[in-house]
Amino acid sequence: MTDWFPNNRSAQDKMILVGDLNIAPLETDVWSHKQLLKVVSHTPIEVEKLGQVQGAVGWVDAVRHVIPESETLYSWWSYRAKDWTVADRGRRLDHIWVTPPLKDAIRGAEVVRAARGWEKPSDHAPVIVDFEDF
Repeated sequence: MTDWFPNNRSAQDKMILVGDLNIAPLETDVWSHKQLLKVVSHTPIEVEKLGQVQGAVGWVDAVRHVIPESETLYSWWSYRAKDWTVADRGRRLDHIWVTPPLKDAIRGAEVVRAARGWEKPSDHAPVIVDFEDF
């Protein structure tokens, strides 16, 4: 991805990248930065490589553009916790990124945490970004 995007697309193209990237890059994207440094999804090498992908065409983290990096935010909670809401040992693994031309069109973002508590839920909660017409 680090090579493909700059070789096949321009940072000036209007693009949106959406997915379960399985990496929680920020300390506030995991329930315990210190305890998860050696756990898949938050290791230093994963965070570094994800940063390289993000930098390849200047991807903007649309969710963190709205929700400050200082705020704890998760989109995934393990099924292993007896009561996931009490344990609250989540990670933000699901991302929505945009290229710079779309940055100013971002109007809102949220993780629909309540969906994790629905009957027969996914371990991931929906992530939504609202855009102005573009």
